[in-house]
Amino acid sequence: MTQIRIRDAALFLGISDDTVRRWIEKGVLDSSLDEAGRKVVDGVDLARLAQENSAHSVDPSDMKSSARNRFVGLVTRVTSDRVMSQVELQCGPHRVVSLMSTEAVRDLDLKPGSVAVAVIKSTNVIVEASRSTS
Repeated sequence: MTQIRIRDAALFLGISDDTVRRWIEKGVLDSSLDEAGRKVVDGVDLARLAQENSAHSVDPSDMKSSARNRFVGLVTRVTSDRVMSQVELQCGPHRVVSLMSTEAVRDLDLKPGSVAVAVIKSTNVIVEASRSTS
């Protein structure tokens, strides 16, 4: 299970930390504590909520790229066969779909609730994920 801290959840949903905390209090979003005792939300639940609310996400990564079209989002679905996979992300109000090798999906550890960046250059969509998935 991908656990996402409150401040990061707020960034991905385009809302304030306080709003995320209020949603937790109201039962809109469930939370738990991580190993360090910090409040976190489940990535799958957050991906569902992001898809329902389609809020714009700010790119929190510190990566430079020649591609101007970078969309931070949450993986909402991965459909794989032995060779190829379809990965869907909800990036703010945008649904981005990428076709890639199943090997790449495994290497990036992409699964519903994972945080990823869709990099769009010409007709190719490249998905990036940090080495740490929590």
